[in-house]
Amino acid sequence: MTKMKRKNILKTIAAVAALLFFAPSSSTAQIQEFKEWLAEPKGELTQQKFANSKLSKADCDEAAFIIDSLWLKKSAKELGRQWERLPIANDSIKLACACRVFGMTPKDGRSLYISMHGGGNCPKEVNDEQWMNQIYLYEPFEGVYVAPRAPWNTSDLWHRKGLDELLEDVIRACVVFEGVNPNKVYLLGYSAGGDGVWRVAPRMADKWAAASMMAGHPGESSQVNLMNTPYMIWMGEHDHYYDRNILAKEKAQVMDSLAAAHPGKYIHSNNIIEGKGHWMDRVDTAAIGWMAQYRRMPYPKQIVWRQELVTREHFYWLTAPADEVQQGKTVIANIEDNVINIEQCDYSKLTIYLNDRLVNLDKKVTVRYKGKKIARIKPRRTIAALHRSLNLRNDRSYAFPYMVDVKMK
Repeated sequence: MTKMKRKNILKTIAAVAALLFFAPSSSTAQIQEFKEWLAEPKGELTQQKFANSKLSKADCDEAAFIIDSLWLKKSAKELGRQWERLPIANDSIKLACACRVFGMTPKDGRSLYISMHGGGNCPKEVNDEQWMNQIYLYEPFEGVYVAPRAPWNTSDLWHRKGLDELLEDVIRACVVFEGVNPNKVYLLGYSAGGDGVWRVAPRMADKWAAASMMAGHPGESSQVNLMNTPYMIWMGEHDHYYDRNILAKEKAQVMDSLAAAHPGKYIHSNNIIEGKGHWMDRVDTAAIGWMAQYRRMPYPKQIVWRQELVTREHFYWLTAPADEVQQGKTVIANIEDNVINIEQCDYSKLTIYLNDRLVNLDKKVTVRYKGKKIARIKPRRTIAALHRSLNLRNDRSYAFPYMVDVKMK
């Protein structure tokens, strides 16, 4: 595995160098200035005049290609040694991972399945055993299957602060070194790992193409964030410990209600397995094929964002003030043509990220809060915005050419 990882890392670095060298040519002065700066960088990119000048859509596409290549090179440098040797580490937290690769690489990139083990508040040896079991529990027809070992041996081993950043680094490493398509990333987990899916899937809904919960306890989690993320519930009919079976049925009804209230949204599948207890005799392996049919929607035009116990600053095309995020705070927003409608917002302001798939950036954009116009924006695509957003989010689908702060009034 180590030799394979080293080979992938070297291939990535070589590919990035080729991307930069053979980037599509452009005769516009702005892109030429950008390339000249790349050849001999002087000062911060985002401070350069050319980086803050308005781009045409064609120039924006070329600039995005170059910035994506730079991001790949940066990510390869940051994560190469960790992915070669593992574990992935963030500050004092470490996430060991077992990685298995299945099938041939599709034209649109590999799938990634992050599969979280059971266990919980028990001796380390028990959690280690559960991890070993999870490594071989599911086998996708195609994709990179990563079974991480939880950093803790506690009841909340999959939904503590600090985990999200580690999972994001696993995704980023698999995109850079394993050829994963970031819009084909799936989350699943069994027992205590299912506890984690209940929490992690909604709060990181902008990361997943789909998610599947197996035999877990939902705790305080809410499902409203799953508006654009297909979700499965798997539970044994007789899995009565901690009322898991009762709560799973209640949550299934919640998903049914959300889907009925928002036709076409909240795609889900409820599976209460008759005659089964906590162990479902692998009937839940059907989740792999169900999830695989879906792709992430990185730019949904309707979102619900409720903060979970572990909070996050970013969600799809929105960022909330870091000093204001707390559990329960909610934003409900949608985009119609070039109008952004904020129906509910529990923050003093929001940062809104836009691209040409969300709005027409060649026309003015109106922002409304509770029906009242609060901003009229004349957007402009810039290299600086592409660079800032991509490096802030570390997700190649979230490189936005325009970003703006809007105060709620």
